[in-house]
Amino acid sequence: MSEETKPLNFIEHIIEEDLAQGMSRNDLRFRFPPEPNGYLHIGHTKAIGISFGLGEKYNAPVNLRFDDTNPTKEEQEYVDAIKEDVAWLGYTWANELYSSDYFQQLYDWAVQLIKENKAYVDSQSSEAMAEQKGTPTQPGVHGPYRNRTVEENLDLFERMKNGEFDEGTHVLRAKIDMQHTNMLMRDPLMYRILKKHHHRTGNDWCIYPMYDWTHGESDYIESISHSLCSLEFKPHRELYDWFLDQVVEPNRIRPKQREFARLNLSYTIMSKRKLLRLVEDHIVSGWDDPRMPTISGLRRRGYTPNAIKKFIETVGVAKRDNIIDVALLEFCIREDLNKVAPRIMAVLDPVKVVITNYPEGKEEWLEAENNQEDDNAGFRKVPFSREIYIERDDFKEQAGSNYFRLTLGQEVRLKNAYIIKAESVVKDADGNITEIHCTYSDDATKKVKSTIHWVSIEHAIKAEVREYDRLFMDESPDTHPEKDFMELLNPESLKIITAYVEPSLKEAQIGERFQFQRLGYFNVDKDTTAEKLIFNKTVGLRDSWAKAKPSEKKNDNQPKPQNNQPQRKAIDVIQQLGKKYTNLPEEKQLKAKAEIQELAKNVSYDDLQPWFNTAAKKVGTRIATMITLGILLKQGLERNEDINAFITSGLEDNNEFLVAEARAI
Repeated sequence: MSEETKPLNFIEHIIEEDLAQGMSRNDLRFRFPPEPNGYLHIGHTKAIGISFGLGEKYNAPVNLRFDDTNPTKEEQEYVDAIKEDVAWLGYTWANELYSSDYFQQLYDWAVQLIKENKAYVDSQSSEAMAEQKGTPTQPGVHGPYRNRTVEENLDLFERMKNGEFDEGTHVLRAKIDMQHTNMLMRDPLMYRILKKHHHRTGNDWCIYPMYDWTHGESDYIESISHSLCSLEFKPHRELYDWFLDQVVEPNRIRPKQREFARLNLSYTIMSKRKLLRLVEDHIVSGWDDPRMPTISGLRRRGYTPNAIKKFIETVGVAKRDNIIDVALLEFCIREDLNKVAPRIMAVLDPVKVVITNYPEGKEEWLEAENNQEDDNAGFRKVPFSREIYIERDDFKEQAGSNYFRLTLGQEVRLKNAYIIKAESVVKDADGNITEIHCTYSDDATKKVKSTIHWVSIEHAIKAEVREYDRLFMDESPDTHPEKDFMELLNPESLKIITAYVEPSLKEAQIGERFQFQRLGYFNVDKDTTAEKLIFNKTVGLRDSWAKAKPSEKKNDNQPKPQNNQPQRKAIDVIQQLGKKYTNLPEEKQLKAKAEIQELAKNVSYDDLQPWFNTAAKKVGTRIATMITLGILLKQGLERNEDINAFITSGLEDNNEFLVAEARAI
């Protein structure tokens, strides 16, 4: 769907209405205002994408403004990391600004409010003030210092600024309404005393403005037209507007605050405070640990800006909070890397294969395609010899009819090489297979059902592979008030293994991404040295988590429900999903595709082959068939004339979705 035909989201509707009512496009200005108290995470990408996306859509400037009003938590390290992350995502800000740039103006305005009897210095403890504030159902009461004179308040506030008082002795509060139904309007704090060094202003100030006082006024100073923030700030909008009422001049742009649903991701913590705890407690190696939901962590894991942007675009802009399945994010990176990642061969769980009829000492360099999705990717040479490694689960001594890979007496094709047949095995004292003895055939016309990957033992490079799983076992680890979220950590979130990769990776550079054929996508980690090659697993070729989810514990004493209905075959469910596929919106298409891919694991080639002849007008069924075929091929199904003909017909079709799926395989 082109940008021109996409429906407007509700924020765009607001902007279009403002333009229709006379606002000039030249007055549009947006901002992304992070607090530099931690690294940005995947949740922030939504706010980044919305603000900078609007800037691109309307050719309007977008400021990067750091809301640095709390020197106890903010550091230059976080400022630098935020700038790096926003730039890595591909966005350019118009101005780099800081709320601390406005400290003097904010102070002057606060003095103005005191003079107008709209602010006062309160000298109570925080506990006393909280008690007087009431509850959502009970009004607050006035404190003993609310009616201090203007002169006394001006004197105390200046002395606060001059450092004459200790922290906690005084605060400045707005004088609004202690009986207001919105508790945020009950004389909110504007300033507190903090005798801390600020990362930009040093020790110039010992009083610092509160967020609610700073935020809207900073927007006003910068002439921001639309101040966009997440839903938790909706109750703050009334206070945002009250503060603006006190300073706005009629001939200047008045910011308009509007709220959107924040991005919540399953199996993920979004609180910077809790993410910091993971870092400080050494649960992870740092803010950029590839298990972290931080942008730097995702970047180190191998995610791309395009995949993250596609994810945000697919999620869309909503008015209600919800939890997005992390599988959608993983789907987006698979789709992106499938187009650009070079294919190489690597073995993560090796078992030795000896090709007994291949000459000892002989080696060949065979041609291999780098990426069938990229016409310009070219070819490379891979070495072949008598002894190779294959994946341990690519061999079974005995297997059923649905097992396509290597087994005794059965042939498979080695990717880019020969056909081999397993003849015998060698086992250790515990009965574990240590070697598989095979014979090979160079008859390229033979038809076999499976192709497996391999590496030559003589030429293979040893590498460390870091396989990552969900950091939390619970789908919503931040929604259990009765539990510490640390109790929900997945003890198996990191697995370090020794793998063997083809020698073309010897010169691989940090950050480069590859598809390890039939295994997943991997990138070179920053810990790599000249002596040691280290890969992070970005994502598997398909979602394995859903299949591994533990089922809910059931009461064995309860009678099982009687169900005489026969269970539907996977191929029939796939056909049903295919019928409506082309009529679904993009997000639901992605969900349907993921469901088809999962169902495809229970489909045999004999089930699927009849669907190759589906009429051209039933394009949805053909798309579902193509998606299913892709899974079977990744599982090792060997291509044949029928498969190639079906793929060719898909490539020649007029439907863009079918063509895309055909290209993918």
